[in-house]
Amino acid sequence: MFKRFLNYYKPYRKIFVLDMLSSFFVSVIGVIYPIVTRRMLNIFIPEKMYRMIIFSGLLLVFLYIIRMLLRFYIQYRGHMMGVGMQADMRRDMFCHLERLSFTFFDNHETGKLMSRITNDLMDISELAHHGPENAIISSITVITSFIYLSTINFSLTLIIFLCVPFLVWVAMVMRTRMHKAFFESRKSIAQINASIEGSISGIRVTKAFNNAEKETEKFEEGNLEFVKARQSAYKAMGIFHSSTSFITDIFNVIVLIAGGFFLYAGKINFGDYSAFIVSINLFLTPVTTLINFMEQFQDGVSGFERFCEIMDTEPEYDNPYAHDLTGCQGHIEFKNVSFGYTDDSEVIKNLSLDIPVGKKLALVGPSGGGKTTICHLIPHFYDVKKGEIFIDSNEIHSLTLNSLRSAIGIVQQDVYLFNSSIKENIAYGKSDATDEEIIRAAKRANIHEYVMSLKDGYDTQIGERGVKLSGGQKQRISIARVFLKNPPILILDEATSALDNTTEILIQSALDELCKGRTTIVVAHRLSTIKNADEIAVIGDGEILEKGTHDELIKLGGVYQKLYDSQFKAKELEAFSKF
Repeated sequence: MFKRFLNYYKPYRKIFVLDMLSSFFVSVIGVIYPIVTRRMLNIFIPEKMYRMIIFSGLLLVFLYIIRMLLRFYIQYRGHMMGVGMQADMRRDMFCHLERLSFTFFDNHETGKLMSRITNDLMDISELAHHGPENAIISSITVITSFIYLSTINFSLTLIIFLCVPFLVWVAMVMRTRMHKAFFESRKSIAQINASIEGSISGIRVTKAFNNAEKETEKFEEGNLEFVKARQSAYKAMGIFHSSTSFITDIFNVIVLIAGGFFLYAGKINFGDYSAFIVSINLFLTPVTTLINFMEQFQDGVSGFERFCEIMDTEPEYDNPYAHDLTGCQGHIEFKNVSFGYTDDSEVIKNLSLDIPVGKKLALVGPSGGGKTTICHLIPHFYDVKKGEIFIDSNEIHSLTLNSLRSAIGIVQQDVYLFNSSIKENIAYGKSDATDEEIIRAAKRANIHEYVMSLKDGYDTQIGERGVKLSGGQKQRISIARVFLKNPPILILDEATSALDNTTEILIQSALDELCKGRTTIVVAHRLSTIKNADEIAVIGDGEILEKGTHDELIKLGGVYQKLYDSQFKAKELEAFSKF
């Protein structure tokens, strides 16, 4: 993991080297003050060397100006290096998330992923900057202080440094406790973010059902878990800091007592003793810095571990022998396919289907029967457990994912629109589309006239998830996307089930236009939309219960007829009674 972390420094080697050199000179300049202090106490003041006193003071001012500039570079450029590394990690994580399978997102909440890509990476960037800086400054200062203090009195210096192993031991023991506590704290923060994201996304439902109090209770549960987790983290941190601070305080007591005995025994003069008292902080300051740094170190390490958890998740990948799907005609075939979202479940059971080129197959049946799952298997969103799926006689595992999905257009019931303009949302179907192509697609989707009635036309911002549009308008924009993409295979997953009858008629005309010349799979709740399908398959419990045309299934008098009767019988009787 350490080597992996170091790789992110490579693009910033020049800044890193200059940052470390600046840190080195900052630590060296810090040593000069006690050296000058000792010479003043032992030589310049007793011998009344006023010019040297003034010169020493001016020298210190000059060096402090240099140190000020160096510290500016460290704070500014060093932090920008950390921000750059953070941006690189965020880019890597985002790109990796884009390549992960549907299964990963089925099992991970959006809010928790957001926490990893924001909060965790912020702590990592702070560690990336301050970690090497604190290590170099503190290490150099400790070494130089040992050398300098040894020149004053080696025996007294040795006594002080013999306490260091005990301090290191305490720090290591406490570090383990802190690491565990801060890792748990990270999980609680992610849980809160997930809760907030879910509540805000569903704010309209919350207000509609007057459930603000219930959402507050759910949030408070996560909030209390966060408090408990942070309590454990801060308790571990409190024990760590209080223990290590106590040891550094004892250092001063040891210097005071041991130095007193050395002065009494004549092994050190008063000037050196005074300089040693002043200079002991030269040693204690970097030790304290390293101790305080442990909290930041734990935050950064915990964040990087969670970053690695995401990055180590196996992405979707093409098989080594995969080839591009070229000249796709749209022949789809399922051969004895079985699938389940978990190892112990089976949503699709030994299913076989054959959909000829340019034909329309409708999937109907009770909710939860496996209709949408069938649609998800065609673009290879999930791997089948058993059996094979073919596109134009190509088993989908032998096709590259990009080429396979480029050949498939999907219109779903739950339309997702991005928080951008109408133009950008339609162009999502073809990133390099011209304005003329976008307008043509909008016209075919029966949305152009509405767009032109808006003040900003195609540049109109539609808000998060298209909140400023009606359901029918959002659906027509999604249809325009597919017109623009122009795929040979089309999947309509209950594309009109959430719309009113009037809007459905408008949308249906656009869908009929969209289906022309394409192999189409329609998942339908309203059977009125699929009466003219080339074939209808009734799906129940992951199996094909019935299959045939509308007229054939009505004559069969089975499940399809019951579904049809439940939807249309009452309406037909009502219409007949009016005559």
